[in-house]
Amino acid sequence: MTINLFQTKEYKTLMQEHITKTISYLFEKDQEFAIACEIRYIDFTPALPDDILESFKETVLFVLSGYTYETAKLEGENFSFEAGFGSENFGSTVTMPLLAIKQIFVGEHPLVFNLAQPAPKVELSKKSSMEALMNNPENKKLLKKKKP
Repeated sequence: MTINLFQTKEYKTLMQEHITKTISYLFEKDQEFAIACEIRYIDFTPALPDDILESFKETVLFVLSGYTYETAKLEGENFSFEAGFGSENFGSTVTMPLLAIKQIFVGEHPLVFNLAQPAPKVELSKKSSMEALMNNPENKKLLKKKKP
């Protein structure tokens, strides 16, 4: 049986640590950098207007310099920064899992090349949240007691 080495837990852990250490090192050296990321894993807060979002390809390059670099931070398994988009410089916070970062560059020099994929985004609806709550018998008992 052949396994995809680049999607094993061990490889993902290795790459996440490598990306974290590389970005931390660049921060320590006050070095601006660029990242190539898979757009499907990125969250924009507030959401980008459709015309801007639709202009992105599957992989997008972000250059972290100036204000964008100053706002960049590592938070657990995520990386985020603030950026302006489009001709109107629409402001949004960009957040992504570290494994969504496919490459890190300083100038024209690639430092990291990542083949691991992050876990797929999971969106919980109110219904599935309630179902999860009701799957616990203790929660069912509590809800039954509150009814008049």
